[in-house]
Amino acid sequence: MNNILNNLNDFNEIKELNLKELDILASDIREFLIDKVSKTGGHLASNLGVVELTISLYNVFDFSQDKLIWDVGHQAYVHKILTGRKEKFETLRKFGGISGFPKREESIYDMFETGHSSTSISAALGMARARDLTNRDHEVIAVIGDGALTGGMALEALNDAGYRKTKLIVILNDNQMSIGKNVGGLSTYLSKLRIDPKYTRFREEFNSTVSKIPSIGKGVTNSIERIKDSIKQLIVPGMLFEDMGIRYFGPIDGHNIKELSKVLTMAKKIKEPVIIHVITKKGKGYNYAENNPDKFHGIGPFDCDSGELCFNSGTSYSTVFGDEMLSLAKDNLNLVAITAAMRDGTGLSKFAEQFPQRFFDVGIAEQHAVTLAAGMAKEGLKPVFAVYSTFLQRAYDQILHDVSIQKLPVIFAIDRAGIVGEDGETHQGIFDLSYLTHIPNMTIVSPKCLEELRFLLRWAVNQNFPVALRYPRGGDNSKVKLLPRKEIDLGSFEVVSKGSEIALIAAGKMVQQAMLAKEKLVAMGYDPMVVSATFIKPIDKKMIDFLVKQNYKIVTLEDNVLHGGLGSLILEYINVSHSTNKTAVLNIGFKDEFVTHGSVDILYKLYKMDPQGIIDQILKIL
Repeated sequence: MNNILNNLNDFNEIKELNLKELDILASDIREFLIDKVSKTGGHLASNLGVVELTISLYNVFDFSQDKLIWDVGHQAYVHKILTGRKEKFETLRKFGGISGFPKREESIYDMFETGHSSTSISAALGMARARDLTNRDHEVIAVIGDGALTGGMALEALNDAGYRKTKLIVILNDNQMSIGKNVGGLSTYLSKLRIDPKYTRFREEFNSTVSKIPSIGKGVTNSIERIKDSIKQLIVPGMLFEDMGIRYFGPIDGHNIKELSKVLTMAKKIKEPVIIHVITKKGKGYNYAENNPDKFHGIGPFDCDSGELCFNSGTSYSTVFGDEMLSLAKDNLNLVAITAAMRDGTGLSKFAEQFPQRFFDVGIAEQHAVTLAAGMAKEGLKPVFAVYSTFLQRAYDQILHDVSIQKLPVIFAIDRAGIVGEDGETHQGIFDLSYLTHIPNMTIVSPKCLEELRFLLRWAVNQNFPVALRYPRGGDNSKVKLLPRKEIDLGSFEVVSKGSEIALIAAGKMVQQAMLAKEKLVAMGYDPMVVSATFIKPIDKKMIDFLVKQNYKIVTLEDNVLHGGLGSLILEYINVSHSTNKTAVLNIGFKDEFVTHGSVDILYKLYKMDPQGIIDQILKIL
């Protein structure tokens, strides 16, 4: 590593560096990122792609006054390095360390907290209008990826900005990737712009030539705006942004600090919304990341020399889901798979390759995905929407309004349910039970082990109502060996291990925790029953009745917030149906707060949801 990054004490010093030194700084930052992320894991490819862009932003703007908002925020590592957090990168995404996303409590330069896509323009526009209404004078810049533009919210914000002509700078970071390769009409539109920047060159040459004509030059330039608009329509493959009222510049080489700085300086002078189209390469400067940007989008610790992961997590729920979808599709011609830019992450890569006509990647557009599935189900198809728990939140209204009211047989394959760990607050999948249990006509099931996921998916495909199938990140890492159910009745629980006095009713992954807790309780002289709540909705009322009448103390375990989850449903039923009974009920789950980043094991222990924490809470009611 060169000494420029090490000797950089304040981001304002960037303005004092010459072009050669800025290029060296970019090289230093790349070397630093590869070294640090290889140890901690994190979002590498996206950050390597914005090194020069971030340096150029700090070279032109004064972020002690100006405001910078990152969309999603997984590409803000360079920004964090430049704003005083370089020495903390050993703690990246670790419990108590710095977040992998912008966090206001971390730095005054993290203007807006993000973790989901397509929000930056709306937030920046709000800040810009607040600036104008309070008579302040600073720049507001939003950096958004081309993948995030497939989210309707981003287009809604652009439409609003163009209509009111609010001064705002939008950087469109076009790397042709979100996590997987971008899809859709907007992606095609941007591809055309990348290879045909004729309009920008034409406009500059035309204005320069005409304005030099003696006496009449400026008048001619002003009088032919209408003709220019027509020429633009002919030369540029679409005029989406300018037709929305937003000045367009680009495409610009996103790895050329000189050109970037020049265009950013021009944009500062314009008193209306501007979009700067920047072309970058995801993974830039590290061959393994350049060649496999999806693998290095979010990656665990890896070997820098080989690019290989340091740990093999084994078979995952996502893999099992993808394999079973492939098997089901061979026999069921009506089965279709939908994803929102998460083909690889949800395990659907093989399905997409073997059944391309029945696979639909809609881009980062979860709302559209759900209503698309509703339309397919209405016409006799069997749609399965594979989505991370945290991203399904974005489609709540569509689940309720478009699927559940009509009782359409859409299957929601909810991946990354429960704690996901290092991605932190914005990605923990601990809310899906709460926002699904209160929706009429919705059935919710959760497998306790990998093989049970296959069984429940096959069951769900044969139902004629909406089914939410939730399962965790990773695989079965517990020492407890659990066998899948062999038969199923709607709304039935399963006794996994018989016992007396105490009943541990656990959902999904928490069954493993319950079994580990039982082992220790047995050694202490107790023999609890362990029950798998295969159905979270509807609950098994017959089993609850039995447990109440037999005077069991009931403990519910779920990797969801307590409000509105499994425990709430069981407690509500007991209070209504057994109001005179004094059954002791203990609900164990996450408190009414957002869960920070850190390893899953640390977070379970923190919230007393590890086996020992579960035992400590049980002993209090004994």
